[in-house]
Amino acid sequence: MRSMKCCKRAARRVRLKRAALVAIALAFLALSALSQETTLRSQSNVVLIPTLVKDRQGGIVYGLQASDFVVEDDGIEQPARLDEAPEGQPVSIVVAIQCGRRANYEFQRIHRLDTMLEPSIEAGHAEVAVIAFDSQVHHIGDFTDDAQQVSLDLQQVQPGDGGAAILDAVSDSVQLLASAPKDHQRVLLLISETRDHGSHSKIADVVADVGKANAVMYALAFSPSFSNILDTGRGNHLDEMHPSPDLLGPLVMTAQAMRKNAPRTIAGLTGGEYELFATRTRFEARMNDFTNHLHSRYLLSIAPKDPHPGMHQIRVRLKQSRDCTVLARDSYWAQANQ
Repeated sequence: MRSMKCCKRAARRVRLKRAALVAIALAFLALSALSQETTLRSQSNVVLIPTLVKDRQGGIVYGLQASDFVVEDDGIEQPARLDEAPEGQPVSIVVAIQCGRRANYEFQRIHRLDTMLEPSIEAGHAEVAVIAFDSQVHHIGDFTDDAQQVSLDLQQVQPGDGGAAILDAVSDSVQLLASAPKDHQRVLLLISETRDHGSHSKIADVVADVGKANAVMYALAFSPSFSNILDTGRGNHLDEMHPSPDLLGPLVMTAQAMRKNAPRTIAGLTGGEYELFATRTRFEARMNDFTNHLHSRYLLSIAPKDPHPGMHQIRVRLKQSRDCTVLARDSYWAQANQ
């Protein structure tokens, strides 16, 4: 009798062990499948295209759908997706301020920058990092959501040397933005003159970095030359923002435009905005636009199949003829398959 009971207990243990082994095997297979699915998703070529639409008066156009947009990749139309932006989506902002050359003459015009950034920070939607640049890039403050700390960081921007390494500053800012959480908007606020003086970064590398960053740049530029301001006001630089599509040489064209006006060109690459200011009132008005536009962009995306490595030209327009201005990144950089 005891022998029979022992046999039954042994058989039950065997069944339990087998069941446990089966459960472990199933769990392993499920985890393996999940891992493969995650890997496949991470390898998809999704290109994010934050897009701002303005009417003739400069007001923001709301209420558009994905079907209202046409997105072309190197001249080929792509199916576009429109994602809903989360309510109060957080944003990471790098403020890059030129302090070299004669930039100190502009300090009195931008001295209220901290108070203009404060509402976004106090609402809990923004974190801000500050860098300054002359012939070198100076990292002043890391990302913080403390408005008082941002104010202290901005107060540390002091007159610099005779350089204005705009490309170096953009390169460092993009690297800093790349460390921001993936669910954050990534924004570079660049305050500088129009031409680069003394950067060591190669234009091709900066263009590639900008294309990979999924960031938007808002450029507020001042000119050390009054004639340059007049030329821009007369429209003499209109060809510098969006060069005509040229599938054989987009990088060369972008490099040429970058030498003429780096902030304008980079703003065009990212679908950002570029404005000149010569007075405190003008600067404050443009900063007001900056804060208002942070959460006014449509989050378009495309998923090109097997894009060729290198720089791609993007064109975003409205399907129906409207008297509107569409601001969206006009390029992205595709990595070669490993």
